[in-house]
Amino acid sequence: MADPPGVWLHAVTRDPPPAGLAGLTGVGGQPVRAVEAAGLVAVVSSVDLDEFGAEPMRHNLEDLAWLESVARAHHAVVDAAGRHGSAVPAQLGTVYRDDSRVRTVLSERRDDFTAVLHRVAGRDEWGVKAFAADAAPLPEPAGQPVGGGPGAAYLRRRRAELGAAERQRQAALDSAEEVHAALTEHAERARRHPPQDRSLSGRRDVMVLNGAYLVGAADADQFAAAVAALTGRLPALRLQLTGPWPPYSFVAVDEEPPP
Repeated sequence: MADPPGVWLHAVTRDPPPAGLAGLTGVGGQPVRAVEAAGLVAVVSSVDLDEFGAEPMRHNLEDLAWLESVARAHHAVVDAAGRHGSAVPAQLGTVYRDDSRVRTVLSERRDDFTAVLHRVAGRDEWGVKAFAADAAPLPEPAGQPVGGGPGAAYLRRRRAELGAAERQRQAALDSAEEVHAALTEHAERARRHPPQDRSLSGRRDVMVLNGAYLVGAADADQFAAAVAALTGRLPALRLQLTGPWPPYSFVAVDEEPPP
């Protein structure tokens, strides 16, 4: 006899259930549905625990193709729920054993979910990544003595190159701090994530800032203008603005794994 399916949590919204869920499928390919309790609505879908249970999911999360597919499906549902009102995105991989357990969590954590819904109402997440600009070709060291042979000349040049690279790296880090401080002034909340490795960013240059900013919908143009102004003022960096996104970085209630 097959095990009963688990329940994947996509997002939590306020009552009544969000419109636009009809026809949507969740990460497991099953229809999205609403589970209601305590004046809240959990947007969920059924999943096969042979693939989405705790043990198999630990293994599957190491498969980047699987992870990307699941993340896209999860985001599509979260995005749809958020278009019709405030929504708290669930952490990727939040799975419960049945609808009854989901209702219990909504009731027990009603105050937490309500506080987060209030926090994100009318606001979106914007991402800003900063990359260190490529170094310009180094000139031949000026004023170096001509003696010492080719070995000494090479060492002098190498020291000059390392010194220039370190100065450039520090300039990029200082500029990243300036960017984050400036953008925080234009956001209601801000958070710094660890910089992504080049294999994840898809860029050759080094990421020195991976920032997330919670911005009111009415302030989005002003925030984008602030990013553009910083781009023109800080030649040590290349800035990349992404969004708007659901407020994944600002839903602290989901940082604690479900029981």
